[in-house]
Amino acid sequence: MATHPAGTARTDAPDRQWIRRFHPAPDAPVRLLCLPHAGGSASAYFGLSQLLAPKVEVLAVQYPGRQDRRDELLLDSITALRAGLAEELTSWLDRPIALFGHSMGAVLAYETARLLAEDERAHLAHLFVSGRGDPARKAEVALDLLDDRAMVQALGDLGGTDRRLLEDEDVLRMVAPAIRSDYRAVRTYRHAPGPLLPCPVTALVGDQDAMAPVDDVEKWASYTSAEFSLKVFQGGHFYLLEQFRKVSDHVYDGLGDSLSVQASPG
Repeated sequence: MATHPAGTARTDAPDRQWIRRFHPAPDAPVRLLCLPHAGGSASAYFGLSQLLAPKVEVLAVQYPGRQDRRDELLLDSITALRAGLAEELTSWLDRPIALFGHSMGAVLAYETARLLAEDERAHLAHLFVSGRGDPARKAEVALDLLDDRAMVQALGDLGGTDRRLLEDEDVLRMVAPAIRSDYRAVRTYRHAPGPLLPCPVTALVGDQDAMAPVDDVEKWASYTSAEFSLKVFQGGHFYLLEQFRKVSDHVYDGLGDSLSVQASPG
C-alpha cells in the first residue's frame, strides 16, 4: 500500500473516487468497507449503511467505469482493482476496519484484507464474505464472453439487475462494459497461497444460491487462523438485497469486540 506520513489519516477524511460515505459516523469505533458484486456500485450498500450508522461507519466502494465514474478506465482484474483501492484506503486506517464483500466483492475484500494484514498501520477487525465459495475455485461460467444481452440477462436471472435494462438498447450499451469487465475479473482470478488471515472470518450465503453452495462456502474456514462462522439465509445469490436488516444485525454482532457500545443497530 502507498506510504503516507504518520498522522495523515483522520476521522474527517474527505470522500474520494473509490470511497462513498452515505452516513458519516465520526464517533463510530470501527469502519466497515463494503465491496459490490460484479456489475454493482456503491449504492448497493446504502441500506446497510443506514442500518449500521452511527455505531459503525460504512465505507462503500465505487469501482471505476460506472455511475459518477462512468468515464474512467475500467479495471478488469482483481489485482488491478485491489491496487487502485489500496492507494486510497491508506487515508482510512486511523480506526479498526472490517470488510464486507458480496460475490466478486467477496474475493476483492479477501485480497484487500490480505494486504491490510501485512500493513502495520492497519487494524484488521473482521472479514465478511457473502455469496462466494472457496476462493481457490475457478469461476465455472465465462459470462464475460457472452453478448451484451445474454450477459445482462444472466445477471438478471440471479436477481442482480433490473430486467428492464434489456428493454432499452441505449442503457444496455451503457452498463454492459462495466458488467463485462467485472465478470472478466472474476473469470481470470487465481488464488495465490499465502499466510492465513489473522482476523475472524464470517461467511454468509443464501440457501438457494447455485453459484455458492453451502458446502463450498464452508471452505472459507481454512483461510483464517482466527474464528470462523457461517450464516445461511433464505434466498438465492442476492439474498441480502431483501434482508439488509438481518444481515446488518449479523454483521453488528460479528463486530462485537470492535464496538464500544453493545446495542442493536438502527
